[in-house]
Amino acid sequence: MILKTFGWSFAITAAGLAFAAWQWGWEAFGIVLILSILEISLSFDNAVVNAGILKKMNAFWQKIFLTIGILIAVFGMRLVFPVAIVAISAKVGPIEAVQLALDKPEQYEALVTDAHPAIAAFGGMFLLMIFLDFILEDRDIKWLAWLERPLAKLGKVDMLSVCVALVILLITAMTFATNAHTSTGYEDKSATVLLSGVAGLVTYLVVNGLSSFFENKLEEEEEREHEEEEKAKAEGKQVSAVGLAGKAAFFLFLYLEVLDASFSFDGVIGAFAITNHIFWMALGLGIGAMYVRSLTVYLVRQGTLDDYVYLEHGAHYAIGALAAILLITIEHEIHEIITGLVGIVLIAASFWSSVVRNKRVAAEGGEDSQDKTTVHV
Repeated sequence: MILKTFGWSFAITAAGLAFAAWQWGWEAFGIVLILSILEISLSFDNAVVNAGILKKMNAFWQKIFLTIGILIAVFGMRLVFPVAIVAISAKVGPIEAVQLALDKPEQYEALVTDAHPAIAAFGGMFLLMIFLDFILEDRDIKWLAWLERPLAKLGKVDMLSVCVALVILLITAMTFATNAHTSTGYEDKSATVLLSGVAGLVTYLVVNGLSSFFENKLEEEEEREHEEEEKAKAEGKQVSAVGLAGKAAFFLFLYLEVLDASFSFDGVIGAFAITNHIFWMALGLGIGAMYVRSLTVYLVRQGTLDDYVYLEHGAHYAIGALAAILLITIEHEIHEIITGLVGIVLIAASFWSSVVRNKRVAAEGGEDSQDKTTVHV
């Protein structure tokens, strides 16, 4: 079952890592591996959400999502999107950006370095909003309960996450951005950081709005189909549970693609905190995306969701750490390996906490009282 579901992911991982080591050396091998783990961990909750929605669809639309959907996910968000970010920030065409990366790596590196304050501000604000919206929401399951309980109470204030993010952006513009690192030295990039940071915030709000729109459409279609099923039953007609089809399945597919795109943003933006090399980035994130799709299929076929309840928390704390690192790197350089290891350590800690929690619950022979949960590391 495992080999059948994850076989392609294993094969692509081996081929991708071998190619990275052969083409660019062991540093590339390490960065691609870290990016793969980062993408899997940050998109873990995406796989869980996808599995919960995908099981409602019929076999045809499941196949569409797992074929066309993977092309959009891997080649669209993980390859085209990083190139587009570099092209827009460096003010060059996308083809020129790729050619520079291939033929003139020093010039490409200089362009990306000059564009880094804008990229870091945009990505830092986007990731920060993801983290703030998670940490300020009251949840039944708490990992760092001593921290999450008071923050959940503060989160009841409307638009608090936006206000906090804007305050952090202003502080960043008045500190790190006044002495931003560029290819020619240090310059004042306050205006650029402010503009890019606001763009990142707006992008997050738009993506969230689209997700909510498709979610509402989906609920309307599900309600309509449920009414049709009830009517068919009342008329004595046989109703077979084959999964949603037609308009409902179409909206479901669109909703899943918007969700996947929104979850992909954090992986792509977070990758810029680890490396500026678009090919290492695309390779690492592409490998990770394959595992997310395989995990989605596994969860659907098994009919159960994963028991490691703190992994979502660990992933979001990693997102928060990456957001902070991106904003700091506007002025200060931080080695890529350190950046990658921060996220891996947080995810590993949340995984270990989940294992300890599961053993405790099994020993007690009952449900865990999440309101009393504390961290175990």
